[in-house]
Amino acid sequence: MTADDTDDGGRGRERDGGSEDGKPARTVIAQGTFDILHPGHVHYLEEAAAMGDELIVIVARKANVDHKEQPICPATQRRDVVGALEAVDEAILGHEEDIFVPIEEIDPDVIALGHDQHHDESAIEAELERRGVDCTVERASGRDPEAGELLSTRHIIDRVLERRG
Repeated sequence: MTADDTDDGGRGRERDGGSEDGKPARTVIAQGTFDILHPGHVHYLEEAAAMGDELIVIVARKANVDHKEQPICPATQRRDVVGALEAVDEAILGHEEDIFVPIEEIDPDVIALGHDQHHDESAIEAELERRGVDCTVERASGRDPEAGELLSTRHIIDRVLERRG
């Protein structure tokens, strides 16, 4: 583990904490690995931001990425790049052992899943209920057809290896 992977400071812009109509702010959580940021990530996060008033993004730690290849970029760098996006209010690193810990701490109104994320909504909802977190789980609609063909980190890496490998 690198020192970068232990820093848990957040990045992003801050909002005033309430919606324009005076209702309490609706907090949305999006999560992912975000290794080699690409248009598919941006589209997902923009859709997630549109689901509420505040978007907090949880960036996965290497220890939690077991469904695909390990990320190339350190966790803090991935967090900082995601946090620099206009749609993102705050980006934080996930918990090393329990992916639900930051969700419990934030207590969001919505968890926005990417259209291609491997998570099962009903399993997430059951675990949230068990932990006393009252929020909905929604899926983003899918890829933006205008974003082009390189919409996954794997495709980008394959293209780089094909051309430069």
